[in-house]
Amino acid sequence: MTRQVQGQGSDNDRIARVLAHAVDSAGRSRADLAAEAGMHRETLTRLIRGERPIKLEDAARILSVCGVPVRATLIMALNGEEERACQWMRHDVGAFLEEFLVTLPGALETTLGDRCDELRPRWAKGTSQLVARMLANHIDDFAARDVTAQLAR
Repeated sequence: MTRQVQGQGSDNDRIARVLAHAVDSAGRSRADLAAEAGMHRETLTRLIRGERPIKLEDAARILSVCGVPVRATLIMALNGEEERACQWMRHDVGAFLEEFLVTLPGALETTLGDRCDELRPRWAKGTSQLVARMLANHIDDFAARDVTAQLAR
């Protein structure tokens, strides 16, 4: 990933704010994080202040050394969901979204095969709502089974 985030504009600013949150909440010094990311501490500081254009590969290294889901966090930030990216980066929902995004293309290919060509972009929003409802039902079912198992003891 060597694509550069658009100049000093809104994408760069959003990524910078998300990186700043990841660094500040990492529980480690900036010097340690920068060294592990392979950059000077001052470079890290300028990046998280939005004073330099941020390459996606640099953002990914910083997020990785901060111990947060890289892909999900970047996608949310680039999509204008920086607040949610910051909220979710250190929670299971962020890790879930990371794994979901990584495994979805293969699952689509395996399940749909040649029918992937029949997918329409307009279906995406409804499909995401359907997946969210299915997950809510799954969580409810799991909780109900857990309660039933505890009552049986």
